[in-house]
Amino acid sequence: MSQGTLVTRQFGHRARLALSPAEVSKADAQAHAARTLWNLLHAWWQMIPKDQRTLANADAAIRQARQDLDFLAVLPAQAAQAVLKTYIQAWKNCWEGRADAPKFKARFRSVMSVDVPQGRDLSITRVHRRWGMVNLPKIGRVRFRWTTDLPVGKHANTGNRITGARLVRDALGWHIAFRVTTQEAEPEAHQGPEVGIDVGVTVPLALSDGTTYEHGAWLTEQEQARLLRLEQRAARRKAHRKPGERTSRRLQHTYDQIAGLRAKAKRRAADWQHRTTTAIAKQYGTVVVEALTITNMVTSARGTVEVPGKNVAQKAGLNRSIAAEAWGRTVTMLAYKTARHGGALVKVPAPGTSRRCSACGRTTPGGRESQAVFVCKNPDCGWSGNADHNAARNILYLYRIGLVAIPAAGRAVVRRARRVKPATAR
Repeated sequence: MSQGTLVTRQFGHRARLALSPAEVSKADAQAHAARTLWNLLHAWWQMIPKDQRTLANADAAIRQARQDLDFLAVLPAQAAQAVLKTYIQAWKNCWEGRADAPKFKARFRSVMSVDVPQGRDLSITRVHRRWGMVNLPKIGRVRFRWTTDLPVGKHANTGNRITGARLVRDALGWHIAFRVTTQEAEPEAHQGPEVGIDVGVTVPLALSDGTTYEHGAWLTEQEQARLLRLEQRAARRKAHRKPGERTSRRLQHTYDQIAGLRAKAKRRAADWQHRTTTAIAKQYGTVVVEALTITNMVTSARGTVEVPGKNVAQKAGLNRSIAAEAWGRTVTMLAYKTARHGGALVKVPAPGTSRRCSACGRTTPGGRESQAVFVCKNPDCGWSGNADHNAARNILYLYRIGLVAIPAAGRAVVRRARRVKPATAR
């Protein structure tokens, strides 16, 4: 591998904005204008004949709408063009079968966001060890939380720069997501050991070498009690609302408080996942996981009127626990982090890994005595140990034996670094 080989990497970095009440009002107005522009464009697209649905006609319609409707003028022109490009791309994704057709964006159920397509308009500077300044069109210079080094100032060039950003609001406030392009040296092959990982609910991550990664509750006892009180308050207020009646401001305020606590828990979970997957990617060269179909695992057990399901409440609780662990997000993080460190992520078929003995390879009934204990019922073996550890060892074994015992429909998938644009260092 050449030492001068560079690889262009594109990624996003999200930072918290520190906006004043006036700046929050301006950002909210721009986000509502962008959402309204999307809805107007969607209505225009449905009414216009198919032979006139072109990019030029849509651009002309947007320009005319911005002239006729004063409240759309708060949205910068480039942000309005970004709405058009996003809408056209949504239809392309629909035509190619990657997504559903674009829909009307409701006021309270859609994400508030504003795009800043040009990175040169941001004028990013670092003013403090923990804070930076960014220029937002029609809002002004605002502070944002500086948590990582960004290619700005003398560190910015053609290959290392910020190409744009997007303002996004969640339950905890406004954030800015930078689109960053950097050139890095192509990583050398990771010389670390191989490891199998079994994901679970009680033990989130169990490794084949006996290591486990666990976490506590994402909310403190006081926060959990407050969340319960808010949910009960929302249920009482919702019970007094008549059918078809608009949500009151008090009820909406309670919903916002609930969303804030849940967003805080989600942020803490994502932080734990980032720290854990980074440690695994640095230590191991090959990471083997199960090819899980999570959407099938969280299906409801309700059944039908003719054939009602059993243990519906228990299955619903299990589904919530699986969704809370976000196994898919963990695998996604492992995929790109192992690639950045020169390693590889491999997926193997999941059936039978928790019921098979990792010592003798036999599957005997009743081996999984409990959630944490596995005892092989084979008279010639009798191996016993942690059930999650046993499953992780089986996952690693499937990778080591290769494609011999793996059906063609479920063969391993190796994800390595994606080369976007190679270049030669000068």
